[in-house]
Amino acid sequence: MTAGPKGAGPAGGTAAAAGARGAGPEDPPGGGKAVAVWCIGVAVYFVAVIFRTSLGVAGLEAADRFHVGASALASFSLLQLLVYAGMQVPVGLMVDRLGTKKVLTLGAVLFTTGQLGFALSPSYEMALAARALLGCGDALTFISVLRLGTRWFPARRGPLMAQLAGLVGMAGNLVSTLVLAPVLHGVGWTAAFAGSAAAGLVVLVPLVLFLRDHPEGHEPAPRARTGGAGFVRRQIKESWSEPGTRLGLWVHFTTQFPAMVFLLLWGMPFLIEAQGLTRSTAGGLLTLVVASNMALGLVYGQIIGRRQAARIPLALGTVGLTALLWGAVLAYPGGHAPMWLLITLCLVLGGCGPASMIGFDFARPANPPERQGTASGITNMGGFIASMTTLLTVGLLLDATGDDYRIAFSAVFVLEALGVHRILGLRRRALAREADRGRATAPARSTAPVTAPVTAPAAPRVPGPGTEPQPRRTARPLPESAGRETP
Repeated sequence: MTAGPKGAGPAGGTAAAAGARGAGPEDPPGGGKAVAVWCIGVAVYFVAVIFRTSLGVAGLEAADRFHVGASALASFSLLQLLVYAGMQVPVGLMVDRLGTKKVLTLGAVLFTTGQLGFALSPSYEMALAARALLGCGDALTFISVLRLGTRWFPARRGPLMAQLAGLVGMAGNLVSTLVLAPVLHGVGWTAAFAGSAAAGLVVLVPLVLFLRDHPEGHEPAPRARTGGAGFVRRQIKESWSEPGTRLGLWVHFTTQFPAMVFLLLWGMPFLIEAQGLTRSTAGGLLTLVVASNMALGLVYGQIIGRRQAARIPLALGTVGLTALLWGAVLAYPGGHAPMWLLITLCLVLGGCGPASMIGFDFARPANPPERQGTASGITNMGGFIASMTTLLTVGLLLDATGDDYRIAFSAVFVLEALGVHRILGLRRRALAREADRGRATAPARSTAPVTAPVTAPAAPRVPGPGTEPQPRRTARPLPESAGRETP
């Protein structure tokens, strides 16, 4: 193996390894155009989250409009999340095969149609179908935005871009709380939801006209045509075989769902009915969760970008603190927790979203670029499976216990315990495999730029075993790994 000039691909499998770790001369440059394209993608995701969380501020109104109880009300969000979670792996495969623009465009059309249908639905059954359509379109957005980040920005920016995407999504949640809620009470159900559907058309125009899958000159390498079913099985099997992908799924599973359940449906009823707060005060606490999420997203992204070893402590620390605060609120004597404790709970719940993004930081380095969509889809299933399980369980327990929120919300602790058990079981294998990849490419970073340009003219022509002659100040040949290129 020869040591090529800087920027040239090394022989053997080193180029593939470099691609797998997402670094090297082929890294996208980023810049202003990358930011503009990425902003179009996250604008679509922003609107999708507004539509996804719109039911969270209209749960009581939906129960009155469709004459349903708690478990039937939970079915709206449950079905929406069931479709969302079930679509994640297919969406990852679609992004890998079709590209970001086509998938995002289809998503925008579907979630806009679903939101409009929800506004006009005269019956519970039609409203359920509309939420399912909305969930299908919503499912197509986030994985696509993650792919935009990896295609347009250098790999070292990956954790920050993922956290920023999550932050924009939480801003959509903020719009639901601050804008849609008062509009709903001012103009009524149909006008509020139908009017919000217009936002889908607004983001669809720049998406169709200006979004590109990748920067010019950074097209993905062409791949040979493969059979559809065989390709799908291989992508899923190879992604799932990586401990990093499975660890990412369980980190996402364990961290995301407490805040998701609180914001998506049960937070407002819990604060009003169980804690005796006014609607405006409860809305303010939901807003606090979103604001905390946005602030902590920036902090988590910076920490993980600079120190990868912080990923597991941040994830488990967030889970532990969330469980502690939930337990304190539910067990508080007299049933009504003091405002300072509710505020602290909401601040801590704000860390659930940023902590869930850590899951992608385990899946990303575990998979090569051609499997990034599939691996991200598998990871993204975790939190939504946990969320829809908890949404249904809380609804069923509320109906069974006469609206005893203490018993109903205890389901949170069961899923958190399961998730922590799986994280602890997978972390050693996943981190060891990730470290092995790093060691396999580390020699390239210390030898090539020093030896090749300085000593090549005086290199002896004595080949080493299994290698071509290696330039060096001594006559001894180098081991194979020392000839790898430095990106």
